[in-house]
Amino acid sequence: MEILCAGLTKIYPDGTQALHGIDLEIREGLFGLLGPNGAGKTTLMEILTLLMEPTEGRLVIGGYDSRKHPMKIRALLGYLPQFFGYYPELTAKEFMQYLGVMRGMSGRALKKEVERVLSLVRLNEVRNKQLKTFSGGMLRRAGIAQALLGEPKALIVDEPTAGLDPEERVNFRNLLFDLGREKAVILSTHIVKDIEETCSQMALLLNGRIRFQGSPASFIRAAKGETWEFYGALSDVERWAGHPNLVSIREEIGGVCFRIVSPTPPRENARNVAPNLEDAYVRFLEKEKDAA
Repeated sequence: MEILCAGLTKIYPDGTQALHGIDLEIREGLFGLLGPNGAGKTTLMEILTLLMEPTEGRLVIGGYDSRKHPMKIRALLGYLPQFFGYYPELTAKEFMQYLGVMRGMSGRALKKEVERVLSLVRLNEVRNKQLKTFSGGMLRRAGIAQALLGEPKALIVDEPTAGLDPEERVNFRNLLFDLGREKAVILSTHIVKDIEETCSQMALLLNGRIRFQGSPASFIRAAKGETWEFYGALSDVERWAGHPNLVSIREEIGGVCFRIVSPTPPRENARNVAPNLEDAYVRFLEKEKDAA
């Protein structure tokens, strides 16, 4: 399974250009698309799922050209949008049956498929409960279940963990990781941790352009030697809170710990620490602002 984007460009009728010549090559496994809100991620997701046509460029999925064979591509794809619509009065089982019928399934095959997808996302035990009783995490799992109907070869999920509590986010990331073992999974998010914890490959989308594509580890290496931590008092928070390269502030036994990305030590007692993906992301965004 391979997804190829060549020169994808999108210009809206009002003249706004959302995408500028996107080139991507995505194979099986978990692929993270990272970028701030407004970077063009949702536009790209809608093009990949054939909900929108690009103004220019070519999209090939599973060997099929999107302009020539859209129906064949749709049969290969499962999609969970950021805002997942559902019928709250239906049970999880009823909802999957309804969507299965809409996709041409019936009889014993439909029953078997509904059981399969609900088991995959660990919702089989609550299949007869109404969706309105589900937690946020359970609803996102139901969203993945509907995307898996028909055994698609590729799964595209847009901001899947937004609004979930920490435990639900971890559970959902683990589910996506498992699915990525046997199919191509594209995870579009502005939450850096989601990509760092799950993806073997990633791309950074900024202002409608791909600014990086490769492994998270290679992206992180760019921040090596430029990530610092130091301790201060609560009275220091106001001074450092507005620092452009501030990554985090956390309170510990030894005081308030400040984490900052900078080519030089931000203060005398700062110690150099190993960077993570969030550090590298903050570093990249600040360098982009400086270059603008």
